[in-house]
Amino acid sequence: MHYTGTIWRPPYEASSLLLEVTAGCTHHRCKFCTLYADLPFQFRMSPVKDVEADLREARNQSRLWRNSQVSRIFLTGANPFVLKASRLLEIAKLVRTYFPETKTIGCFSRVTDIALKTDQELSELAAAGYNGLTIGMETGDDEALEFMNKGYGSQDILTQCRRLDMAGITYNFFYLTGISGAGNGEKGARATARICNQLHPRIIGASMLTVYPDSELFQEIRQGNWQEEAELEKYQELKILVKNLHIPVWFGALGASNPIPVQGTLPGEKREILSVLDRIIGQVSEERLQHYRRNLRHL
Repeated sequence: MHYTGTIWRPPYEASSLLLEVTAGCTHHRCKFCTLYADLPFQFRMSPVKDVEADLREARNQSRLWRNSQVSRIFLTGANPFVLKASRLLEIAKLVRTYFPETKTIGCFSRVTDIALKTDQELSELAAAGYNGLTIGMETGDDEALEFMNKGYGSQDILTQCRRLDMAGITYNFFYLTGISGAGNGEKGARATARICNQLHPRIIGASMLTVYPDSELFQEIRQGNWQEEAELEKYQELKILVKNLHIPVWFGALGASNPIPVQGTLPGEKREILSVLDRIIGQVSEERLQHYRRNLRHL
């Protein structure tokens, strides 16, 4: 298989077949991000012949599995949805050739990648099986989005995700706890809830900001331009977010960046989630959480 560098996928894509169609990120300017620092280039599209070769290899290997049915394929890379609709449709056709049983195709997408597609193209991609996109919205806090150089604002999130809703493409959000900085967690959580409550994400997955020395954000901190939230403030932020979400959605803070995992379905399990967060805030010391953060070598 033509895998390049570290392969990242959401926790909920654990059972999906991972197919590399891009490597790296087209944006590559978010101040906090170091995920693709191990690549010698910023972004690369995989040649179609490599994609087909990987599908052929995976098909041959799948015949050795007890259950050879592959119901979902996840395209790897920071934002494969940036590819032209024609290229994505070509990939979907190859997927159906080798895995006709595949029902859906997912991938990471930037908000700006959706804007590159017409409404007609989005509908065609939905019909081809593209579904369950994972979007790093990070926050609905416009000041934080601008400072971190995300390349879009909260209104862009609303506009583009509503277009996905109209096209019938479902999506999941990554929320980055701590992105608003010290003293601003509550503001960021409330702004994010306001955005999410106007949309229809299936999943909101929270990751906690971890600042690594090779990030641009680390330099901003050293220069006194930004201050990181305390660990307990991050859990207070999550509490405000959950309390203010009023849509049906699965919420989870499960990745390695979260010292103590939290998960549940809203609104039915909101009380239980808030109870867990209250126990963390009331019983776990800042020192213990800081120790975990300092020793988290990589996400």
